[in-house]
Amino acid sequence: MVKLFQLNLTLGTSLYLYRMSKTILDRIIFNAREAETTITELTSEIKSLTNEYNKIRIGKLLEENAKLENEVELAKRKLINLEQRNGINQVSLPISRTSISLEDKSNIQKDNNINIQLVKKIENVPMEQDTKAEGSTEKKPKKEKKPKEKQTQIELPINFGRLDLRIGKIENVERHPDADSLYVLKINCGEEKPRTVCSGLVKHVPLEQLKDASVVVLCNLKPVKMRGVTSEAMVMCASSPESVEVLIPPSGAVPGDPVECDGYNRSPDPIMNPKKKIFETVAPDLHTNDLLQACYKNTPWKIPGKGNILAKSLKNTNIK
Repeated sequence: MVKLFQLNLTLGTSLYLYRMSKTILDRIIFNAREAETTITELTSEIKSLTNEYNKIRIGKLLEENAKLENEVELAKRKLINLEQRNGINQVSLPISRTSISLEDKSNIQKDNNINIQLVKKIENVPMEQDTKAEGSTEKKPKKEKKPKEKQTQIELPINFGRLDLRIGKIENVERHPDADSLYVLKINCGEEKPRTVCSGLVKHVPLEQLKDASVVVLCNLKPVKMRGVTSEAMVMCASSPESVEVLIPPSGAVPGDPVECDGYNRSPDPIMNPKKKIFETVAPDLHTNDLLQACYKNTPWKIPGKGNILAKSLKNTNIK
């Protein structure tokens, strides 16, 4: 009886352990399937999110590309306008390529069976006969390429004519907030709004003398910040080691009147390139003469039909 009991006990224990192991195995299989399902769902969701992100990114790239193309076109127009103002003839160049969109290029690259003639048309390659008649050995003559016309830029001589000197009227004067030696002037130069000019005349000319005064202004210097204030021009003065005097326009001169000099064609740069040192080259020949006239190489400056530009008392001194 004891042996039978022990045998039953052993069999019961084994059966219990079998059932427990089977239950655990079933749970493991179930969990594995759940994990596989979860991974599949996550993979699908990630792929969907990736596709959506790529669509948004491509859309933004296309939008930025369109903006850049507009900016380039605007810059081209500005350059053409500046060249035309300087008397540079415009030459139309042949278009070398047919422009296509990014989407079209992508489609062309993906399509392995694309028509060869379409590729040649896009790349602007002369169409040639790809297949020859059987037994034919005749070669098609190559088309001669026309040389491209190059646009030449004419470099004007560096002289008085490159300076944009005009008559201006000072509409407002005040001391620079951060520089004791500078005035901040508002000068009407015959434009839509007055120019802001920083001038180091504090030690030489009283503020009251500058109010409503007519002056000669150099208008095509590159704007520069002077202690936080952008200066857009320069007031021309006769200058000696002891004294500085603002040049005096002739009676009847009005804001915007151009200053000319006989023998030098007036063709000022819109903005003088600092690297070319145009003003630095011309400046040593700017001076007053025995008659107090402002001169360039001994030729007086003038406002046509109105008279010459004068200094108050400084003879044979530099102008700057």
